[in-house]
Amino acid sequence: MINVLIVEDDPMVARFNQRYLEEMNGFHLIGISNSIEDALEKVSELKVDLILLDVYLPGKQTGMDLLEQIRREQREIDVILITAASEVENIQSALRMGVVDYLIKPFEFERFKKALMSYRKSTHMLHKHATIGQDELDLLLLREVQENREEIPLPKGLTRSTLASVFQELVSFEEESFSTDDIADVTSISRVSIRKYLRFLKEIGVVDETLVYGIGRPVFRYTLKRKNIPRIESYL
Repeated sequence: MINVLIVEDDPMVARFNQRYLEEMNGFHLIGISNSIEDALEKVSELKVDLILLDVYLPGKQTGMDLLEQIRREQREIDVILITAASEVENIQSALRMGVVDYLIKPFEFERFKKALMSYRKSTHMLHKHATIGQDELDLLLLREVQENREEIPLPKGLTRSTLASVFQELVSFEEESFSTDDIADVTSISRVSIRKYLRFLKEIGVVDETLVYGIGRPVFRYTLKRKNIPRIESYL
């Protein structure tokens, strides 16, 4: 679970961000701060993985000052800026200090969702493995190329959002192999639907399928073919 701190002085905007966040799997809102001082206290006291940070805050300091201090203290915290600050100077400074995304208000939920899903995917991939291959690293670093890639239609009955959810669980699954039940247990998706998506992923070569015999009925188990992960990008 990714612990998130929202730093936003407008209560209504903070509630919107909270509501958006609660619709995303894998994230836990650990607190809301309306000032730099309160945010620094929470960062010192709590285990914060990600900050959703506004630039314009009350007082002399801004969100950029908070970002700079976090970097100066070398805290292992990622930051996504969510702000009305659209000045190029602010954007360049934020990027140089390693923000993982920059959302300019007002924005649509889909853009917020894309930012969080991309962050969750990167986090799971980097935390799960001591080393990764170039293809997997390219998925993390070349997001703009992927997002501009032509989308290929999915087979009838499959949706991109559900495919993304299933694929995210496969990438972050702790065991080397998994069954339909394994993935269904960690999602809100039915076993029948999971089976359809795994069958599709097998067809495009992203997973291998093996029939395992044991006590009771045989069970199909799947393994992720990491070298073929780029094949799914055009479908997402």
